[in-house]
Amino acid sequence: MPLLFALQVNSETWPLEQRTPYNTKVQTASSLLYTPLKQTQKPWKICALVPHLKDAYWIGIDYGLVQQATKLNIKLELFEAGSYYHKKKQLEQLSNCMKEDFDAILLGTVDPKLIAYYHGPITKPVIALVNRVDSPTITTRIGVNWYQMGWHAGQFIKNDLAQTPTSSRKKQKDLALLTGPEKLGGSDWVDQGVFDALKESDIKISSIRHADNNRDLYRDQLHHLLDDQSPDYILGSAVAIEAAIGEIGHKHLEGKVKLVSSYLSPGVLRGLFRNKVSFSSDDLVVLQGKLAIDIVVRELEGKAVHGDIGPKIQSINAQELNKDKIKNKLSKSLAPAHFYPVYSVTPNNRKK
Repeated sequence: MPLLFALQVNSETWPLEQRTPYNTKVQTASSLLYTPLKQTQKPWKICALVPHLKDAYWIGIDYGLVQQATKLNIKLELFEAGSYYHKKKQLEQLSNCMKEDFDAILLGTVDPKLIAYYHGPITKPVIALVNRVDSPTITTRIGVNWYQMGWHAGQFIKNDLAQTPTSSRKKQKDLALLTGPEKLGGSDWVDQGVFDALKESDIKISSIRHADNNRDLYRDQLHHLLDDQSPDYILGSAVAIEAAIGEIGHKHLEGKVKLVSSYLSPGVLRGLFRNKVSFSSDDLVVLQGKLAIDIVVRELEGKAVHGDIGPKIQSINAQELNKDKIKNKLSKSLAPAHFYPVYSVTPNNRKK
């Protein structure tokens, strides 16, 4: 008995949430401790499709996928569409993965309705990766609720405003949104989460701008935004906030415009440490990548579908940031600085 207890204590567990109803904006979450697999029944072959590997978010997903595929000694092939606007290319990649010798597909879709545009047969298990897929053929998704990602960020702004003495601030504060590609990825639900968090507050949405996750595109958006107005808050994707740090400095608006990120990146983290970013949500993307590999293997080996499952969203506030404490958690949130995208994992020789 003592030996068994020791093994249980030393085994790795991941704190997760399962959310219901599946694939809906407003969900109820149940906490669980998940024990990852240590081995598989066979050297499964997994195809992973992602929108792009242009920012820290999807690079972190890639790192998690690669780490867990290597640990379980299975085959992984990853294909990127190159942009959220490359739907045709991702449909071609999906078709190829259906035809080739893969056992299952992890689909980080560029469009929630991608499966509706796919006219071939669905001959293999498909699990949604990060982004929701609106299709009755897909019943498991690895990720978080993006409505909640937006709500957490909006709630920070609401609370931040409430802590400012009424006598020392203007009645209404302006917020500009730059949350990502319009109605693609999770940006539409992020926007809705922000709107709902700010109901009955003195925050006015003064501008909503969308762009692909490209720093140059966001820099142009920010240049025009800050020429038109000086919002009190800018809330955006990590790529947008990284660009905003430079633009705020260029316009000499430090201390006048607070920056809030809907997810974490190395640049956002540096901004938090330097008090140039006020807040970021964190959905532990490396853990999501690891979990995706683990779940797809479990379902291939006969386990029931898992529905909506993923990490609990974390909130990182610059005013409460403990550098030593946060560094210990980053292994689940960000890929190491030395990591470059990996597109293929080949299993070593396995004992039959």
